[in-house]
Amino acid sequence: MAWNEPGGGQRDPWGRGTGGGKGPDLEAWLKRLRQRLGNFRGGGAGGVGTIIVALLLAWLLFDSWAVINASQVGVVTRFGAYDRTLPPGFHFVLPRPFENVRKVDMTSVRSVSDKMQMLTKDENIVQVDFNIQYQVNNAEQYLFSMQNPDEAVRQAAEAAVRRVVGASTMDTILSGEGAAMVAATQQSLQQLLNSYNTGITITEVNFQNISPPAEVKAAFDDVNRAREDKQRIEDEAKAYASKILPEARGNAARIVAGAQAYEITREVRAQGDSQRFLAMLKEYRAAPAVTRKRLWLETIEQVMAANTKVLDESNGRNLIYLPLPQGGTAPATPKAALSGAGTMLQQAPASTSGSVAPASSVTAPAAAAVSGGQS
Repeated sequence: MAWNEPGGGQRDPWGRGTGGGKGPDLEAWLKRLRQRLGNFRGGGAGGVGTIIVALLLAWLLFDSWAVINASQVGVVTRFGAYDRTLPPGFHFVLPRPFENVRKVDMTSVRSVSDKMQMLTKDENIVQVDFNIQYQVNNAEQYLFSMQNPDEAVRQAAEAAVRRVVGASTMDTILSGEGAAMVAATQQSLQQLLNSYNTGITITEVNFQNISPPAEVKAAFDDVNRAREDKQRIEDEAKAYASKILPEARGNAARIVAGAQAYEITREVRAQGDSQRFLAMLKEYRAAPAVTRKRLWLETIEQVMAANTKVLDESNGRNLIYLPLPQGGTAPATPKAALSGAGTMLQQAPASTSGSVAPASSVTAPAAAAVSGGQS
């Protein structure tokens, strides 16, 4: 049975009866709506104008001003073209679609990261994880020079990193020269972004990880360990050299100072000996006989002082056993004094007084003392 057919009060297709309460009268509501629309069409100009004015006022009220925060600037476009840049504060603008305000944060730090494998100068493969941080310094260039700023920075960073890594060898990259590579990458990336007028300033570049591929990582770890051992041995050698060299310099200085002191001592002694000889020569020339006798006596005194002396008062009737020094050898005779005295005596003229014994008889008193004479 159709819902509009009479019978049983079941005219509601949703099963609601008409006798259990009155619902909304849809027909009455549609009738009132048609009447109002008819009044607008039939000459209700006052009502239409009021609605239009109200809409215009609402449009101007809510779309003719802009508030720019302290960390932002507002880029105003008029009919889609750049018109001006608004500083932080409250500003009046033309409502859309005449003017549109796009706010750009100038103080926040944006970042992009990427990981990729690159080819080095010596044809090795290295994996680099890098992070780029940047800020906006020109809102107009930032909005209208790039369609996707983050993607543009990432691609430019990849190009800069490839340029730096491609100009370096594997040993240089893995030897800890990261600071120089970071500086070179930041400079290259900034120049590239400036050439495209991106309005972006690179604040920091970080190489978070630089490592060889997993397939050859074990071999590179061995190389790194060998490099560390080399550095350790070099440091130990430098420490040993810094310890030994001062000692060697000190010993050398001590030896040189001793040699210089010995040289001075020998020179002074030689000068003293020469002065003494000259003084003696002067005395000898003044009194040759007396000087020769004095020299002979002084020499004999030195010779006999080093020998054992025995007195025999038996006129040779007793057999005397002379004691020998310990070791069974005869006492040493000061040869220097004896030869000096003989030299001085040989220089004496033959016509001197006979009270002075000749040089050939210097050892005679020693022999006489041994045979029993008194010395």
